[in-house]
Amino acid sequence: MMRDASPSHLSPRPLQAAASDAASRRPRHLPGDRKPTLERMIRVDHAGEYGAVRIYQGQLAVLGNGAKGDMVRHMAEQEVVHRETFERLIRERGVRPTVLQPFWHVAGWLLGAGTALLGERAAMACTVAVETVIDGHYAAQADELGPDEAPLKATIEQFRAEELEHRDIGLENEAELAAGYPVLSNLIKAGSKTAIWLSERV
Repeated sequence: MMRDASPSHLSPRPLQAAASDAASRRPRHLPGDRKPTLERMIRVDHAGEYGAVRIYQGQLAVLGNGAKGDMVRHMAEQEVVHRETFERLIRERGVRPTVLQPFWHVAGWLLGAGTALLGERAAMACTVAVETVIDGHYAAQADELGPDEAPLKATIEQFRAEELEHRDIGLENEAELAAGYPVLSNLIKAGSKTAIWLSERV
């Protein structure tokens, strides 16, 4: 009597297990899955750098000819490079800029000029508050990006280092001695976080 060509003791592997193995080998994020996240990142980073340029332009309008003028100008120049980089990424990736940009154009300048009018220390307090929020924001983005977005991650990490430099400049220039520093700092931080949340979505 001939034996079955497929012996019963060598049963085929269950289809469900094979399908599970195949699923585990798939990338966690297919290319299309990342597009909305990356667009939000680029949109909000462009908006943030645009706003940062306007803050420093507002500070320069008040402090530009004073003792802190060159220092503020140095930080502004770095922010212009950041903004231009994200402007290029906006174009290359076809990302829609935030519709709130005209608002940030005005609000950023008013924040910079307004705190500068309160004094050099208040201007430095503004810088420290904004850059502290941006540091956390960029750190979270860098953690989220994988090898498939290595150039974008490197850009964000470089810009984060420069934002930390700005924060440290503010601290070295007596930001914490500004009148009402805790209240002023917390208000600016809250406003910056709100701006990030809105710019990601609108």
